[in-house]
Amino acid sequence: MKYILPTILLLFFCTANAQSVQPDTLVVYKTVGDVELKMHIFQPEDPVEGASAFVYYYGGGWNGGSPEQFYPHAEHFTDLGMVVFGVEYRIKNTHGTSPFESIADAMSSMRWVRAHAAEYGVDPERIVAGGGSAGGHLAAATGMIDKYDESGEDLSVSRIPNALVLFNPVIDNGPNGYGYERIGEAYPNFSPFHNVDDSTPPMTIFLGTEDRLIPVQTMVDFQSALHAQGIRCDVHLYGGQPHGFFNHRNGTNPYYHETVAAMEEFLRSLGFL
Repeated sequence: MKYILPTILLLFFCTANAQSVQPDTLVVYKTVGDVELKMHIFQPEDPVEGASAFVYYYGGGWNGGSPEQFYPHAEHFTDLGMVVFGVEYRIKNTHGTSPFESIADAMSSMRWVRAHAAEYGVDPERIVAGGGSAGGHLAAATGMIDKYDESGEDLSVSRIPNALVLFNPVIDNGPNGYGYERIGEAYPNFSPFHNVDDSTPPMTIFLGTEDRLIPVQTMVDFQSALHAQGIRCDVHLYGGQPHGFFNHRNGTNPYYHETVAAMEEFLRSLGFL
């Protein structure tokens, strides 16, 4: 486990400023009633066949948020040859929905990316899911939870990513974890912490030691459970940092650059870059 000393104090859960970054295209991947959910797609200037993909889910407690949070990450990793997909999903503030609709959309979005991989020059066996906070939960869920598929989906297409990149993720939804008041007794089927097995994808995790929502001990226990199953789980702890410490903040945040560099190292070690 890696500890990094703080260099500056950062505001709590500030989102990235992405005004200068825009996706190459928006594509509707799912329609529920009159709600159209779009994929924000970023492609390299010089695309190649067999590229890796990064599919990300923004944070916001399943209540709010926007794919713009990870636009700077999208720009960075398309510059390295990846195809990046930012997922819209149903949230309480916009759609009046619960976390259960959010997780259903996460499952749908991963299947959509794999089913359409060839259209974007993506290798369907080199798909990375990532996200922050509740978006980190959704990314982890696609690799660890086998419930909450929408009816009528093509289950022959795998929704399991080949790797996970998680920023202060909501991992434990049990009685002592985040969101239990909304998840309730469904947590054994909803919580990644309670669904560790030997089919879990390899992952890297970034967490501030002063995160008030995600205790460090939760991540230590989660890592231990994964290691017991023979699953790679790299945990990077950042001393004194709060929830959302990793966001871009107009490029002035050193922790954005440090976490992106560690993310690159992880993806290179898997042969995804």
